[in-house]
Amino acid sequence: MTETAPRPTLEAVAERAGVSRATVSRVVNGAHGVREALAERVRRAVEELGYVPNQAARSLVTKRHQAVAVVAAEPETRVFADPYFAQQLRGISRELTAHDNQLVLLLTEGREDHARVGRYLAGGHVDGALVFSLHLDDPLPGLVRKAGVPTVFGGRPGWDDGRDGVVYVDSDNRGGARAAVRHLAGLGRTRIAHITGPLDQTSAADRLAGFRDLGADADPELIERGDFTSGGGERAMRKLLDRCPDLDAVFAANDLTAAGALRALRRRGRRVPDDVAVVGFDDMLPVAEQTDPPLTTIRQEIEEMGRLMARLLLRGLDRPADGEETSAAAEATPSGVVLPTTLVRRASA
Repeated sequence: MTETAPRPTLEAVAERAGVSRATVSRVVNGAHGVREALAERVRRAVEELGYVPNQAARSLVTKRHQAVAVVAAEPETRVFADPYFAQQLRGISRELTAHDNQLVLLLTEGREDHARVGRYLAGGHVDGALVFSLHLDDPLPGLVRKAGVPTVFGGRPGWDDGRDGVVYVDSDNRGGARAAVRHLAGLGRTRIAHITGPLDQTSAADRLAGFRDLGADADPELIERGDFTSGGGERAMRKLLDRCPDLDAVFAANDLTAAGALRALRRRGRRVPDDVAVVGFDDMLPVAEQTDPPLTTIRQEIEEMGRLMARLLLRGLDRPADGEETSAAAEATPSGVVLPTTLVRRASA
């Protein structure tokens, strides 16, 4: 057996830097009040010795775990199959990593999972939570609130119970939908159909509202419910063609839905965009650039949404407690941020 060298201690760093143990502790834990020259000596000693702070001891000092829960209100089969979630998680992970925080992924598939997530959040394992893909009847907001952890939501919250201070990041879903319909109408299309997402999610409801803003007089038969999946888009497109064979355009609630709609149209012998023009929503490049034909779609900054969610949460965690002096870095956190959307033209419309 080989003997492992003992881990460098706080005392060893203090001796190497020629400062007190308390000074080393303040520098390592990011506290203020240490002159820059001394702090630089400590950082140099930490690097030379290869000192790694004990996270448990560090948490006692900083009251922080350097860990953030990311809660997706979807089953794992959906999260790992849908590139939307991959892009959002990538943005979250990059922002957390840049600030030396760990991502703890929690998925929910049933009531037992909700209870488990609630217990975990209430157990003091993480500093905060990022929660996305909520449904209107989802118990997660209540569980998060009961756990008392700082939270940022992905998507406009769908509740209206007087709660203040809810922080969220969303895209301009309604405005993006209007842009999609406006583009199709500008191509001379007059029978424009819409395949929705699950209407218990605010993103899908807002996109339907945007469609209706410009198509208030549209035949209600031209609206078919989908579920944000490719299979759901294909089924919905078949139903629309059966009911309204004269439709000449489709606005799909997301790119996966649009990909399914394109398959159904091709199998029915409809040419895209000659017979039916198709516009999606998201601009997920693994989907939009590989459909046949490549998909015209509404771009939302999915990865940036993830980054911004994490940034707002970390900013809130860095805000001083009541009674402490407010620094420039601890600026007020907005309650809601809505990112713009843009039309990306390709061959489908």
